[in-house]
Amino acid sequence: MMADLGAEVIKIEPPGTGERGRKLLLFPGLPLSPYFETNNRGFKGITLNIQKKKGLEILYKLVRESDVFMFNYELGALKQLKADYQTLSQFNPKLIYAFLSGYGSVGPDKDERGFDLSAGWARSGAQYLSAVEPGGIPSPGRVSLMDMVASMHIVAGILAALLHRRNTGIGQEMKLSLYHSAVWTEKMDIQPALMGRPFPRAGYRTKQANPLFNNYRTRDNKWFQFTMGQSDLQWPGFCRAIERPELKNDPRFKDMQAREENCEQLIQIIDEVLATKDRDEWRKRFNENGCICGLVQSPEEVIADPQALANDFFVEIDHPVAGRLKLVNTPIRFSQNPAIIKGPAPQVGQHTEEILLDLGYSWDDITGLKEQKVIP
Repeated sequence: MMADLGAEVIKIEPPGTGERGRKLLLFPGLPLSPYFETNNRGFKGITLNIQKKKGLEILYKLVRESDVFMFNYELGALKQLKADYQTLSQFNPKLIYAFLSGYGSVGPDKDERGFDLSAGWARSGAQYLSAVEPGGIPSPGRVSLMDMVASMHIVAGILAALLHRRNTGIGQEMKLSLYHSAVWTEKMDIQPALMGRPFPRAGYRTKQANPLFNNYRTRDNKWFQFTMGQSDLQWPGFCRAIERPELKNDPRFKDMQAREENCEQLIQIIDEVLATKDRDEWRKRFNENGCICGLVQSPEEVIADPQALANDFFVEIDHPVAGRLKLVNTPIRFSQNPAIIKGPAPQVGQHTEEILLDLGYSWDDITGLKEQKVIP
């Protein structure tokens, strides 16, 4: 996100094959990792052995020239490498030091490794609440969903810290855990628990208390997700849309309370009615009658969605390995300083020499660093 918004982002990787994320989700037939490409686009890449003294000196020089240092190693590892906040802030007191952990920097689990599905999806309550039926098997979740939320939190924190520094001249250490970010994301379920009234699991879709806040299948095996929380407002229009006007004043369904008491009967009726037409036919009728619903789309449908295409959800770039490559575009639109994707994710160590030259190293210095195996 920060690279798309205009920041010069330098990614430090170990020499050799680079970080392990380069191999993540590397499916057969793909020349590169979708995970790595989308999350590292527009970066400059340097390979650096920071376990060697000369490598650490290069890191310190980078810190002197940088506004932000961001990492998600275990805290103990950074202390061992002498790259903790107390050390780096001596080289740059105005540094914003952003530390992303799995579970937080204190507490009994502070040293436990955390990943999206374990520290985020599972522990936050999201997985527990996602079970299709009470006591049923929890949803396995989708890779990196909570990672993406945490990334937005850390970008917001960095921008706030930079604004604070502009006003005060003071840098600072900033901490964020994947666990806490996920709990914040789940706060509409967590808050009722804090108030002593945990929100119930959704349960069977055939027993959804509000039948107009439920999902339904159409004749062509497509699905809608209805989101009519204040369903009394949409009930008359919904009855018109499904061509069952007699249901509007049916005592069993006349208001939200009645529909909740008789939800199983109404859901059965809606199931049967929606199975008589294809999704596009129903969508037209729902739109005409003010019904609030969303299409349950596959990724293949998303990338062909006319609405997504009209709003430039995707952008195409030149890639040295994949040729023309489409990426998900930055969702923020500015009228004055548009966000852009500056290029693909870097090849391993692609900008090492360029970055070192910018730091004042000579070609002779670079040759010496290679001989000492500080850089490849």
